[in-house]
Amino acid sequence: MNEPLLPFKQVQAFIMDVDGVLTGGGIYLGSQELELKRFHVHDGMGITLLRTAGLRVGILTGRTSEAVTLRSKELGIDMVYQGSHNKLKGYTYLKERYAFEDSEVMYVGDDIQDIPILKRVAIPVCVTDADEEAKRHAVYITRKRAGNGAIREVANWFLKNRGDYAHVIEKMLNQWEKEVAS
Repeated sequence: MNEPLLPFKQVQAFIMDVDGVLTGGGIYLGSQELELKRFHVHDGMGITLLRTAGLRVGILTGRTSEAVTLRSKELGIDMVYQGSHNKLKGYTYLKERYAFEDSEVMYVGDDIQDIPILKRVAIPVCVTDADEEAKRHAVYITRKRAGNGAIREVANWFLKNRGDYAHVIEKMLNQWEKEVAS
């Protein structure tokens, strides 16, 4: 699955679905519109690595959830589009609003509503437990399951293939050292 001809260097935006990608896909509903989601800390670090590398990170999800809003804020993700049952419509909005082209995007999806985007972007990715039809359009399929470090795996794969994984790690470690010293 490691394609040396993929346009790693031109990717400027990393966009992902939430349910079934960033989470395991289970939705916990309680009374009074309470919705709980389980996020994995390794995925959060993967997002931090991508942001440190200079990528714009975004979320595109069919549901609207306060949990997604909260997690997005925690991770510094400001490119968020929720309630997009027509994922292509939400993706088009994000492209226009944040001024990027299909050729500059890596997208991670898991189901048929993601296929129109997977077919357009430079680097289409699916999680291992994605629908088989969606996986047919991916150039990379994770080994880890959704909500269990799959996004971190994608971040590591991308940064290593782009050639700046070690630099990004060093940059983060240096920043932490500076924070302690001040």
